Amino acid sequence: MKIEGNETEKAAMREFHRGNRAQGLRIQEEFVAEFRREYDRKDHCPCTKACRYHGNCKECVAIHRAHGEHVPACMRQMVNEKLQVLSELTEHTFCPDIPERSFCKK
Repeated sequence: MKIEGNETEKAAMREFHRGNRAQGLRIQEEFVAEFRREYDRKDHCPCTKACRYHGNCKECVAIHRAHGEHVPACMRQMVNEKLQVLSELTEHTFCPDIPERSFCKK
């Protein structure tokens, strides 16, 4: 199962944005049901670090929310993609302050 960019979940979000909450929830439940079936058999945690919370999203996210110092590894690519779009609004002018970031390279 592909989680990032999942087409079923993207379809659910399109319905939510159109104001079709009931339809969005129905489609979203399809995604969740598939995830639950897959999660029982496979490891979906993209983190490559050895961590005692590996695969335990609920506790991992709670820890990151509590200390607020950085984003869990599983969410970094998504956050970076959002930041890249925002950075484009100012022609990446904040990039000199952030060394070694690929989206800041010209």
